[in-house]
Amino acid sequence: MKQILLAGLIALTSLALGQSGASVYQQCQGCHQPTGAGIPGVFPPLAGHVPEILAAKGGREYIIHVLLYGLTGEISVKGAKYNGAMPAFGQSLKDEEIAAVLNHISTSWGNKLPAGQKAFTAAEVKAQRAKPLTAAQVNTARKALGLK
Repeated sequence: MKQILLAGLIALTSLALGQSGASVYQQCQGCHQPTGAGIPGVFPPLAGHVPEILAAKGGREYIIHVLLYGLTGEISVKGAKYNGAMPAFGQSLKDEEIAAVLNHISTSWGNKLPAGQKAFTAAEVKAQRAKPLTAAQVNTARKALGLK
């Protein structure tokens, strides 16, 4: 019983010390907006689009790469073109913070993780961090996802 209580206390302390996905997202909302709607022509919406990315083969890795390495060049989301520049957050955010914000955008504004997918973890982000890419390479990877 003491071990269970201790494990719970450690988990709660870790949550209190770490930033929540919503608080990390405050760095994102200037471009993607508090509602996840984005800015037409410049920054794409996250609302309604993140589940589409995650459902694509390679989508989980791609969305981690976007946060770690940024994204440059034109993209298309549901037929609309966007040509803003997403900065890389790999140097400024810890793996835990990237996982937290990914979980936030995956479950906010009506978004849901695709069936069978679990929440993002720091270990998952760390594994992708070991594959350094440029923002242009991330854009090329997006094209391979076959998103419309």
